[in-house]
This record gives sequence, structure tokens and C-alpha cells, in this order.
Amino acid sequence: MKKTICFMIVISLCLCTFSVFAKGLDEIESGSVILIEQSSGTVLFEKNADAKRPIASVTKVMTALLLMEEIDKGNISYSDLITAGENAEDMGGSQIFLEVGEQMSVDDMLKGLMVASGNDVAVAIGEHIAGDYDSFIALMNKRAKELGMKNTHFVNPHGLPEDNHYSTARDVGIMSRELIEKHPDIKKYTTIWMDTLRGGEFQLANTNKLIATYKYATGLKTGFTTEAGHCLSASAEKDKMALISVILGGPSSEVRFSEARLLLDYGFDNYTLKEKISANDLICEVDLIKGKKERVNGVAKNDYVIMDNKNEKGEISKEIEIIPDIKAPVEKGQKLGVMKIKKGDSVMYELEIVAEEEVKHRNVFDVIKLYFLKWLGVK
Repeated sequence: MKKTICFMIVISLCLCTFSVFAKGLDEIESGSVILIEQSSGTVLFEKNADAKRPIASVTKVMTALLLMEEIDKGNISYSDLITAGENAEDMGGSQIFLEVGEQMSVDDMLKGLMVASGNDVAVAIGEHIAGDYDSFIALMNKRAKELGMKNTHFVNPHGLPEDNHYSTARDVGIMSRELIEKHPDIKKYTTIWMDTLRGGEFQLANTNKLIATYKYATGLKTGFTTEAGHCLSASAEKDKMALISVILGGPSSEVRFSEARLLLDYGFDNYTLKEKISANDLICEVDLIKGKKERVNGVAKNDYVIMDNKNEKGEISKEIEIIPDIKAPVEKGQKLGVMKIKKGDSVMYELEIVAEEEVKHRNVFDVIKLYFLKWLGVK
């Protein structure tokens, strides 16, 4: 009976379509949305992005992130078997109907989590990683705090309604970016449209219809409960630029997908990625006064992606401003100045320039050595 029900669900999902209706960003109906550039987290559009809301199965982005981190650390492999316990079997909502004692590979569990949105799978994965249910919830909240998700609190690994379980569009964007940017192998699962489990006996169809209807889609996760409304974290790549649009509190499934696509199209149509600057990239050399070294490398303090809005006039330029008369000693990471990223006459961003290494104050022996080297023509 279960197999018949699941097969009918697969067929209905495959036959479902949704219309993309013409509307502007000011007409977005969903309660909270955000559009970010994936590699930097630069916000391109937002609406009520910090409003705390239930996020339904989009919660599983964090569950997947913690699993992928364990895989990338070498603590878990795709071939490892996960054994379902009573908590997994007892789960309701969307599921792959795990039974107590049933074993499934991590590879198949990821399909069940990211394609079928299995609540039972989320529980089984969490208990496998942390040893027990409550420990995994603590791990989820710890990781959220580390990522700077300031308005998020998890009570379960799947997103079914419970008191004090909430997040925001901005925070969902943060954890979605961490998952797909730092662990790109997740796309092997989030881009599956249809597949099977249990040797072909159990049919899977992706709950994210963008995978089948939006050619740039790379993921990521849907969610729905009556309390949360229709939710989606949608990722896509086009012309070497990757975007993530988050929809929370959508009034319908059709609106959820349409508005996610609207945001993604807005980003791709109106922005180009000009340059990626990574933390510790060399920006310039900075002269020092009375240092053991006469100069130190000034490097970027953090990652930054220069995005160009095609609708704004002016050329993008970079202007370096160094703090005058910097004296040793200089600490590693000490601010040396800023690089202003400008569009025409307007400053888009100020990237802090910091010292690549520590430089101590020179003593009398350093002065003698310096003059000696200069006399020899070495310096």
C-alpha cells in the first residue's frame, strides 16, 4: 500500500506544473524573502528578511550541512550504513517509511533527505551523527550560532511544527550558502529530479519543481506546513554567477516557485560578477616606520565579491587609502587601511586592509644590519 501511495505522489509531482506570472519585486506576496550572491553572501534584494518565522522542511538544510561536514572531515563516508531507530519510524509527514532496524547507506539517506524531504531520514541522520536526538538538536543550534544565524532556534531536525522552532530568510540564506558553497557535492542530490531507493522499489521525485522547470537550478530545499506556509531555499547558477533566493511564508506552492524564479531572474538579469576578492589576497605593500622589516604586505581582511548593477551608471574602480605613518610594532591582522570599491563617485564597499604578518620594532642591531645590507647593495 505504501509503495502505491508513493508511486501516485511521484506521478502527481511529475505532472504538476506552475505558471510564472509577470510581476515586479514590489508585488511579492510571500512574507519574507531574500536574494543573495552565493560566494559572498552579498544581499541583492530583501523583504522582511529578519522576521522570525517557522521554516518547515527548509530546516533540513542544517541537517544536511552537519552531515556534509562530517563527510568532508572523513568521519562519515557515503557508503556507511545508518540504522533507523524508533524515533525515525514514528515520524509523520513526508517520509520514506523507515522501519526500526532498517539500514540504508548515507548516499541513499541523502537522497531521502534532499529529494523526498523525509522527516524520518532527518531523525535517523541526526541520531547517527550525534548519538541521540537531543544531542543533535544542540549541535544544530551550536552550528547556527557559529554561522552568525542570530535569529534562529531549532527544536527538531526536520521542521515539523513545534514551539520555539524558527528562523528568518536571512539566516536560511546563511546556512544555505554554507551548505552549497562549502560542500558542492550536495548538488549531486539536490539536482536529482527522479530516482529510486530500496533497489527500485521506492520511487522518489524532487519536491523542488525548479529542478525540472528552471534550467539554472542547482537546489536546494522546499518546506511546507500550515503554520509556515510554502517555503523554499532555491539555488541557481548562470554565467559563472551563483545566487540563492529564499522564500518564507508563501501563500501557495505556485507563488513560492514563481517568486523564487522572479528573484533569481532579477539577479541574473541585473547584476554581473566582476571580481572575487578572497581573505588574505595581497592588496598592496605598506611602508613601516622603525620596523624590523621596512614594509609589510597589506591583505584583504575578508572575502568580497564585486557585483556590478547593470542599471547604475558609472565605472567600477578601486581606491586604496593607507593609514599614514604606521609605526612598528605591527600585529598580524592589524588594520593598515581600506580599499574603497566605487561605482562612479559612490562608494559601494570599504574592504579593510590588514597586516599579513607581525612586524616587531627594530632595535639597534637591526638598524646596523639594515645599513650594512644597504651598503652591500642587498637592500
